[in-house]
Amino acid sequence: MGKNFVRLFGISTMTHPGTPRFLAVGEATELAPRDPDPDATYRWHVAERPAASSATVGEDPVVTFRPDAPGIYTLALDAPTGTHELTARVFPGNMAVEGHFLDEFAGTSGGGDDATGDAPAGVSGSGSGIARTTRRGGAGRPRVALSADIDDGQVTINADATAGVGGVDDGSLGVDFRVDDRDETPRGFRVGTRTVIFPLDAVEGSVRVHAAAMGSQYSVPDVIEIHGDGSVTHPNEPPAWTAEATIYEIYVRGFRDPDPDASVFETISQNLDYVQRLGIDTLWLTPVLQHDGFDHGYNITDFYSVADDLGTEAEFERLVDAAHDRGMRVLFDLVLNHSARDHPFFQRAVEGDPEYRDWYEWTEDGDPATYFEWPYIANLNFRNLAVRRHLLDAVEKWAGYVDGFRCDMAWAVPTPFWQEVRDLVRERDAEFLMLDETIPYVADYHHAAFQVHFDTELYGTLRAVGHGDADATAITDAIDQRVREGFPDDAGFLCYIENHDERRYVEECGRAATLAAAGAQFTLPGVPMVYAGQEIGERTRRGQIHWGHADDDLREQYRRLAETRDSIPALGADAAYEPVSVETDTDRVVAFAREADQRYVVVLHFGDGAATVTVPNELITARDLVTETSVAAADGDVTVDSVVVLPTETDVADAQPSTQEVDT
Repeated sequence: MGKNFVRLFGISTMTHPGTPRFLAVGEATELAPRDPDPDATYRWHVAERPAASSATVGEDPVVTFRPDAPGIYTLALDAPTGTHELTARVFPGNMAVEGHFLDEFAGTSGGGDDATGDAPAGVSGSGSGIARTTRRGGAGRPRVALSADIDDGQVTINADATAGVGGVDDGSLGVDFRVDDRDETPRGFRVGTRTVIFPLDAVEGSVRVHAAAMGSQYSVPDVIEIHGDGSVTHPNEPPAWTAEATIYEIYVRGFRDPDPDASVFETISQNLDYVQRLGIDTLWLTPVLQHDGFDHGYNITDFYSVADDLGTEAEFERLVDAAHDRGMRVLFDLVLNHSARDHPFFQRAVEGDPEYRDWYEWTEDGDPATYFEWPYIANLNFRNLAVRRHLLDAVEKWAGYVDGFRCDMAWAVPTPFWQEVRDLVRERDAEFLMLDETIPYVADYHHAAFQVHFDTELYGTLRAVGHGDADATAITDAIDQRVREGFPDDAGFLCYIENHDERRYVEECGRAATLAAAGAQFTLPGVPMVYAGQEIGERTRRGQIHWGHADDDLREQYRRLAETRDSIPALGADAAYEPVSVETDTDRVVAFAREADQRYVVVLHFGDGAATVTVPNELITARDLVTETSVAAADGDVTVDSVVVLPTETDVADAQPSTQEVDT
């Protein structure tokens, strides 16, 4: 496949540099041509700027733009396809986002001989992320949500702007609207305080309208797309299927001992029925491409070929087809920040080939740049158009097989490149998922780049509660933190308690806390993710899973939780959520309500034994839908071992899960 395949079928025709930029004075953004031809000539310049600005850009195809005055900038790209203009809306410097993502740290570090590759001052971390200060207390960052009414041939776009946690649209926030530079502004386009109005028959094909709310900071932008036939889409929303999805991460080289006559891909295919019987419908496969010999596979030596130790590309395709035949989806682990130092291109770079030396970033000492001094990889140089072309063609190839990308080290790749990737894959499939691994999470990535995000705040909180270092009520604070950070209401979150980078939860926190944390994963708003082996109490982080020592009762609990979530719409990723106050004699209990067609109260208990809990102000039915048993105690209280899902007093006949055995 690759470039020739893509051009043949017309998958990628993007040449315009993309979505409008929303920034504050002093914040930087990358500017780059899309769908680049490495042999072509591209040049950026500032076509229009505010009177108080003297901002410029360099002469390279990929540059950094840093505005020096508030106002509207027009950034122009001279390309073989013509001149393309991109709008940058720049807010005053005092509206810069508190704790903003390090000035697009990964995207503006540059490349070539002057790039250090070191984390900026104050940044530290391990695994695949960075550390930064997050907001605590207060309402947090403003947010905006766009909706549209079409009546009698007139389109009205409405902006609901709120001031974070508990915020209301009281009119105190301003809203800035921008038509996407790739679209024609409809005739009769009129902008009000919170509305945009134009006639539907003025829409040529479709038009995307972006908006950001303005308060003490500016919000993550939202976007809405109006089509000439009167239909409306919300490009930032997660694919509809994620609302009910449950993800199973498979560490491909440790999932099962392969049959002597079967490849790893074939062995995984043979065990899909087991995964499906757990109630799981989506697979995340750790990297499957050629690598340098480390079993994790994240040090890639060929972005276009599957690893010899896993099987053939045809066998990989058959694995994906087998999953699809069962109604399951597959996520591909997309690694774009770096290659292995064993990659042929890096080897040519260190041998002195100037072409391939420019494929990588280098420190002032002449060493390959990496994050956290990782010794076996080298950061790719995204200022090089040949690098971008190489990676985009790989993206186009693998997107043709799978249903989404889990994007490794998303924080280390320029945001505009991710936006290009998302536009590219969604041209092929509007339901394609972009899931970012960013530690800690970054709300700004939600606009036009990723729809679902690793919930690092919830992960850390569930660990702290499991250790006994935090009260269980901190879990509801972690959910509120999503709003404080500025994530819009349509943002999706991955709810996980372990993965291949982390120690097993049961090993650190014990079995009782594990049962409660599993309950949290399947009942809080978000997409639950189970790391293979988690369901049987596996204690080895990587490597072969000890299936012969399975905790069958724990596995049955995971199955029941998945089935309960699947049977109750109110437990879906995007259903309403509200903290609930309870009375109990332990700080190991937390409760919350979920509501869609009906209201349910969920109570979690992270301690040993059982807790007696009073749920005032809720007309609950003391019948747990996870175990299908009564949990009634004296005086209207309920008894909670680890997790209960309690319906309120309405008809719940359709919400009762059934039971079945799970084979080992």
